[in-house]
Amino acid sequence: MIDLSEAQLETSASTLRAAALNAGRVAAQVLRANFRGGVQVEEKTNPHDLVTRIDRQSQELITQSLRHAVPDSWVLGEEHIAADSGTPAPGTVQWIVDPIDGTSNFVHGIAFFCVSIAAAVDDRLIAAVIIDPVSGDEFSADLSHAYLNGEILRPAPRPAQARANLMTDYPGAESLESDGPLALELLGEWIHDFATVRRKVSAALALAHVAAGWCDASIGFDTKVWDVAAGAHLVRMAGGSYEGLSYGEPVAAAYLCPGFIAQGPGADYPTLARAAQRIHTQRTS
Repeated sequence: MIDLSEAQLETSASTLRAAALNAGRVAAQVLRANFRGGVQVEEKTNPHDLVTRIDRQSQELITQSLRHAVPDSWVLGEEHIAADSGTPAPGTVQWIVDPIDGTSNFVHGIAFFCVSIAAAVDDRLIAAVIIDPVSGDEFSADLSHAYLNGEILRPAPRPAQARANLMTDYPGAESLESDGPLALELLGEWIHDFATVRRKVSAALALAHVAAGWCDASIGFDTKVWDVAAGAHLVRMAGGSYEGLSYGEPVAAAYLCPGFIAQGPGADYPTLARAAQRIHTQRTS
């Protein structure tokens, strides 16, 4: 346990936000330069789980930049880089990095992917950065505010459920296999109950859109920590809510859960709560 006062954490959060922005910008340039450039693709676990040399290059650039800016830190990244990543080496700050969240979109020429970087101390998120390389939008947060391109984010209260728009990656191929007919049943309910449902295949960027007020809610059931850590902090610091779904397993913080419900300011969408309960029942019975 690292004993830092709240004032020290707030100062550190601002510094870490700046370091993450610098690292993310370097990686975003590489992604932008290689987008729709015919990058060779590899499968990690199945045809739906893709990786490219750009993922690994982006991870390496981010890791080097963060470790140089904050020597007292270690990096957990989706694409591990030797001893610099994935091992909880001595350090006050843990960086949680997804070098390309939405690799499938990147590979197929769809402009919805991002660089995602979060900083945590003792499992508490204190800074976050998500950069959209195509639009150039930079979402960030410390312990004071969430920001879009340097301006404080103050999204308006979200509309009622029937007028709201939802982003989700569920159901994917794996959840269709694990949850069976329930997966399509839930999707059908969302399509009926919300004004629009969009499957964008980048949890991090979807959460950034919730923080900005461009999307009203997002839900996910099979996420990794690097998919959601930065977005979870952004949503909360922008005045929204982020609830972790743990399926009964003990977790230290919401962003460590394998599922989530994120909603913009003032939003409370009962269809999502019911879906979470049904998935919980399905997977724990």
